[in-house]
Amino acid sequence: MDFISGEIVCFDKPLHWTSFTLVRKLRNKICRKLDIKKLKVGHAGTLDPLATGVMIICTGKKTKLIESFQYQTKEYVATIKLGETTPSFDLETEVDGTFPTEHITKDLVEEALRNFLGEIKQIPPAYSACKINGERAYNLARDGQEVNLKPKILVIDEIELIGYDMPSITIRVVCSKGTYIRALARDIGEALKSGGHLTALRRTRIGDIKVEDCIKAEDMDKFLDETIN
Repeated sequence: MDFISGEIVCFDKPLHWTSFTLVRKLRNKICRKLDIKKLKVGHAGTLDPLATGVMIICTGKKTKLIESFQYQTKEYVATIKLGETTPSFDLETEVDGTFPTEHITKDLVEEALRNFLGEIKQIPPAYSACKINGERAYNLARDGQEVNLKPKILVIDEIELIGYDMPSITIRVVCSKGTYIRALARDIGEALKSGGHLTALRRTRIGDIKVEDCIKAEDMDKFLDETIN
């Protein structure tokens, strides 16, 4: 493989790694193996540290394709705990509210999910990379400042309940660029007249690239040994 000219490599991002951590580790290893000081490397679509799954990484001239990958449809499997909310809508922050869940049935969940199909408006999480006057929203939120973000229009192509184990549910979502699954967890909780936050998230597909076809992070060295002579 010619990483200097440009390659597309797909990894299964591990839990707790940032997207940049994966990019940095790959870049450093390639540079050492090729004995070069610099290499252009980027990724198509950020995953939170608490999420795992498909991460497309481009090198060299192939970084020009990043935007096209970002606009491709993405599929996620998400676990949502109902009856509790957190400021970040996931496990990054502590629970700040509890709500009843006794009224929530499987039928009620499936009915609520159907209302999210198609074009919807979604307010991004305060703990997100959205910018407010040039500052990342998550920096403002972590500093305790009030964050007001405008709703964005996005598309949910598919959404289905694949696990019901109250107070947790597991859903599969196929959606457009810009969808925050954490915000979807918040909105589903509200639709069920309760609360909700994300407890697990896995990106299983970007376009035609499936997670089962991706390289495991622990196999990065082996992969590079086999592809760099």
